[in-house]
Amino acid sequence: MPRVPKRYNHFVFGVIQSGLTCLVAAAIANRPFLSGGSFLSHWLESWLLAWVTMLPIVIFAAPLIRRLVAFLTLDEAASSVSATSATAREQSVPQAGDLER
Repeated sequence: MPRVPKRYNHFVFGVIQSGLTCLVAAAIANRPFLSGGSFLSHWLESWLLAWVTMLPIVIFAAPLIRRLVAFLTLDEAASSVSATSATAREQSVPQAGDLER
């Protein structure tokens, strides 16, 4: 099987993620066709339409979503270092009682 270079991994991820998501959503949306026997044809048609529509959106939105996630989340290692530094600064600042001796 041919493999894609690593530099294109975000495109491969987008293709797989959008394809799988649209596959499940189309199956749910076409559930009423189960009883009529035309589920498979409706499902595949709606999946293909949804996937062709969503793939460019997923590919182009992914960098923006990554930036938003990076902004909204905090690196735990950096957070613990910052908290330790803040505690050390608080301990080195003279308190009001220390100055009245």
